[in-house]
Amino acid sequence: MKVSCLHENLARGLGLVGRAVAARSTLPVLGNVLLATEDSRLRLSATNLELGISCWIGAKVHSEGSTTVPAKTFIDLVGTLPKDQVDLELTERTQTLQVSCAQFKNDIKCIDSEEFPILPSAGDGQSLDLNVRDLRSMIGQVVFAAATDDARPVLTGVEVKIDESEVSFAAADGFRLALCNSALSSTNDQAISAIVPARGLAELSRIIGDRDDPVTLTLPVGRGQAIFRAKDIELVSQLVEGNFPDYQQLIPESYSTRSVLGTDEFLNACRAAQVFAREAAYAARLKIIPGDESDPGSVEVSANAAETGSNESVVDATVEGDAVEIGFNVRYLTDVLQVIDTPNVALETNGDSSPGVIRPVGRDDFVSVIMPMHIGR
Repeated sequence: MKVSCLHENLARGLGLVGRAVAARSTLPVLGNVLLATEDSRLRLSATNLELGISCWIGAKVHSEGSTTVPAKTFIDLVGTLPKDQVDLELTERTQTLQVSCAQFKNDIKCIDSEEFPILPSAGDGQSLDLNVRDLRSMIGQVVFAAATDDARPVLTGVEVKIDESEVSFAAADGFRLALCNSALSSTNDQAISAIVPARGLAELSRIIGDRDDPVTLTLPVGRGQAIFRAKDIELVSQLVEGNFPDYQQLIPESYSTRSVLGTDEFLNACRAAQVFAREAAYAARLKIIPGDESDPGSVEVSANAAETGSNESVVDATVEGDAVEIGFNVRYLTDVLQVIDTPNVALETNGDSSPGVIRPVGRDDFVSVIMPMHIGR
């Protein structure tokens, strides 16, 4: 194999695939990046067997071939090279890759590409084009609510459901739920349902960046995988097996108190409370006070820590219904408020022992449910 490419393209490609490299593995090749010539381009791939990312970059291919190069060594080396043409030449007999750039010449010991796991291509299966802006927004609105431990593996994923005209994403960790939906640009003939690991979707959001070209989602039949393909990148993720909880029954159909607040003001109050709530399992108290003819309603957000001190912030609100005091994990409030882009947000509840429901005012495509916390008087 002998190829030449621009430094900026090689560095960009390594930046995209590097996050899929296995941090620790009994298989040394999983710590490597696959370099392979393909259709007059250079393909870079990495996988940890649960997540695989491939990227194709422009290159001048002098001779075909492939190898796998230690990811950390190669990425660190490329980071030190001048922004010039990079020449890669493999000596197959010794599996040594010579990396040349300007006055720099380096030899890296590689592992034969035959030992690298085969990353599947889309092949046969259900495929659907997704609007990249909607996809990026939906991922950001739900991944924070997925579980981060493996006690219930199904909760570490995001349920992706697609019917004829709509796609919905849902994530829950047993204490909170985030649900969003979006209209499809084209009609889908067959319903699709899968649980995609939240980490895989977070990486997808990262690698599609500011792209505008559509992303194709493919679910190959019987393989338990989701393949996301954009113009010159591809992400393969193993699906999570199991049944996702019936979250619709967690969303209250009515409320006894509804408060409409400025999103930024509510977020800032929660951030201030979080500083003090860290020592108390992030517990914060919300005191919702209805207004009258002369005084608008308000929501008081407070937190108390025995060693640090206390905090209280008052946010003006339009309150409909009964006064209520309720405790929440303030970190959960902060997480959801950060992804809402409307000026105002609504908080709905049915008392101090019922879940809180947060909705952006003026939009009906997103809802979050947060379970209450018991806070002593």
